[in-house]
Amino acid sequence: MKTSKLLALCFALASASTWAGIPAAGGGDPLKLKGNAKQGEEVYEVCSGCHLASGIGRPDGTLPVVAGQHTAVLIKQMVDIRSGHRDNPTMYPFAQSMTAQEMADSAAYMHTLKLSPKNGKGSGKTVKQGKALYEKDCKSCHGANGEGNEAKFIPMLSGQHFKYMQRQLGEMRAGKRKNADRDMVKVIKAYSDADIEAVSDAMSRLPTPKKK
Repeated sequence: MKTSKLLALCFALASASTWAGIPAAGGGDPLKLKGNAKQGEEVYEVCSGCHLASGIGRPDGTLPVVAGQHTAVLIKQMVDIRSGHRDNPTMYPFAQSMTAQEMADSAAYMHTLKLSPKNGKGSGKTVKQGKALYEKDCKSCHGANGEGNEAKFIPMLSGQHFKYMQRQLGEMRAGKRKNADRDMVKVIKAYSDADIEAVSDAMSRLPTPKKK
């Protein structure tokens, strides 16, 4: 697929649910294919219009950081959008037309992009409270430094924008994220707005890997 078919390709990450095994349009299951980062760079040219060439997205929370994210997580979100398991009207028509290989290639390229420690952060006023919540409810799955778990489709949180995470947690609590992990939703349901703000602020300050 030429990059012109991917115009306005902008998608978002979220805590992943169990992989549904739904193939992309043509070519089978993208998770079973070896991604080619060089070819993926060409596919990503159009994505950069939203996520920027660096893959750092927008600090205002409208677009996530995709740089350095686990390839399996990136692929899963694209397939979930394509199959209707995740709502994203902007991304949907383009995810529909992508082949499995294009998904694998673009994800491989995004994974090579470097994270930036200059991601959007919160006010810092409730970081202590947020760290306590993260230790209690998030660390066991997302890791001490927000590194995630590719094998379980758990996204890396390190380097992600505060406002993006705050918005996604709010949508999960409201039941608007169809592909959100059920156990995570149960936890978030009990969170107040202040809790969501605090834990999002703490997560936005997780250390970014030095090498990517």
